[in-house]
Amino acid sequence: MKNNRMYGVACALAVVLLLGAGAAYKLVALKMDMLTKAPIKLDVPLREFPIVIGDWVGRDVHIAEIILDVAAVDDFLNRMYENESSNQSANVYIAYTARPRTMLGHRPQVCYPANGWRHEGTESIQIISDSGRKFRCLLHIFQKPFPETDKIVVLNYYIVNGRLTDDESVFSGLNWRTPNIEGNPARYVAQVQISSGLENSVRRLAKDITELVLNFFP
Repeated sequence: MKNNRMYGVACALAVVLLLGAGAAYKLVALKMDMLTKAPIKLDVPLREFPIVIGDWVGRDVHIAEIILDVAAVDDFLNRMYENESSNQSANVYIAYTARPRTMLGHRPQVCYPANGWRHEGTESIQIISDSGRKFRCLLHIFQKPFPETDKIVVLNYYIVNGRLTDDESVFSGLNWRTPNIEGNPARYVAQVQISSGLENSVRRLAKDITELVLNFFP
């Protein structure tokens, strides 16, 4: 009888410990989930990016919530800039994430064809910013299939911890796929896409805004 009672107590204690461990695990998992999903903010949000840049004047363009959910970025800007003096216009999309793994795969060669655009070609080009900085970008050309004749030129580059690059593999290694539990905004990737129907427009706007873009990131 005594042995049975001791066995029962041991079993009850084991159940309590198991339930306690399960509850603790759930609390830790919930905390980890909150830490990995909570946006990691920049000191100055991208919405504060200048509306007027020289002769360029911008207006914000709405992005559907479902697209933002898929992008899973910590901050973004989507703005159309127009230059009346040169009769040019181009859209600027900047996406920032302090969890670089979420940026993988979000590139024009994937996203535009998924939305009905045919990829016509890509080339690596060099841009010289208005301060004389030289950097590489990828220039993509997409076209809507026949009978539509719409064409779009997309200039794309990344900023990885302050470094300009056109190469996604720079942040595709295993070290970049761990969660940013510390919430460090200086461990980041930002993607810059400038798009227009005219190549000259995206080149000129990239030249005019890149130094300003860099100022927003650690």
